[in-house]
Amino acid sequence: MVKVLFTYDYGKENMKKIEDLGYDITLSDEKELSYVEELRDIEVLACYNPFSTFDISKLERLKWIQLSSIGIDQIPKNIVLKNNIIITNNKGGYSIPIGEWIVMDILNLLKRSTYFYKKQNEKHWKMDSKVLELYGKTVTFIGTGTIAVEAAKRLQGFGVKVLGINTKGRNIEYFNKCYSMSNIDKVLSESDVVIITLPYTNDTHHLINEDKFSSMKNNIFFINIARGAIVDEKALINNLQSGKVAAAALDVFEEEPLPESSPLWSMDNVIITPHNSWISELRNERRFDLIYENMKRYMENEELINVTDISKGY
Repeated sequence: MVKVLFTYDYGKENMKKIEDLGYDITLSDEKELSYVEELRDIEVLACYNPFSTFDISKLERLKWIQLSSIGIDQIPKNIVLKNNIIITNNKGGYSIPIGEWIVMDILNLLKRSTYFYKKQNEKHWKMDSKVLELYGKTVTFIGTGTIAVEAAKRLQGFGVKVLGINTKGRNIEYFNKCYSMSNIDKVLSESDVVIITLPYTNDTHHLINEDKFSSMKNNIFFINIARGAIVDEKALINNLQSGKVAAAALDVFEEEPLPESSPLWSMDNVIITPHNSWISELRNERRFDLIYENMKRYMENEELINVTDISKGY
């Protein structure tokens, strides 16, 4: 039997399905996971991020890690490359809820919903003449993976121009046009709403910096649901304070949880959420369906779904 370590319990019925494929399951809480001798023969690891306390270099038979996340930046890259460990992620598993979240963020920013929530708490009846229409706006996604596609699909009925930026400028369904990363400054200068939806890698660290904010038109609306470190947070704060960025909706930050000392907390033009955009009532069902399919394929020596390229970072 193939020994697999799960750091999340998907329920008795689902775990039985995995056992029926021929796996010997060990279940351990990820938050408390550390190496013990009983784990040395683990061949498959299904987890999110136990790597700060769990030394996978001691798992001499480890061949494959199935992540429950889309991002893979938590992986100990050197160990994975040295030991030729296969990494698969949960690409597509959270795309629908995050796609919906992006549409919500866009509308919340343009319709200034936080203003009305504040007035409601104050029991103060006051109209706001500064709300905007989404109709006719240019919405740009930096990164055109499954999350951006699901959001772009949901924007079709709003009468917007949807642009995308990806590595080579390849065309993607639901986008009016896509451009290569070399054209990012030009596209940013034409955009009303900018959304960060690309993976975090060495190449994308602080991709959105002071220079990129300078390329944007005045009163841009900015959304980040990807990774906080893709954005130079100090530059973002400066541009929010100056008004260059009209408002931002941020679900991810360079440091999480966001420190209480961050000026972002007290900005009226910022919506802060605690890395929550991926949550939905269907998240575990979708996640398990992918894990089960890959576990089945692994047993049958078939190609796995969502194999990542560690050297690229996604």
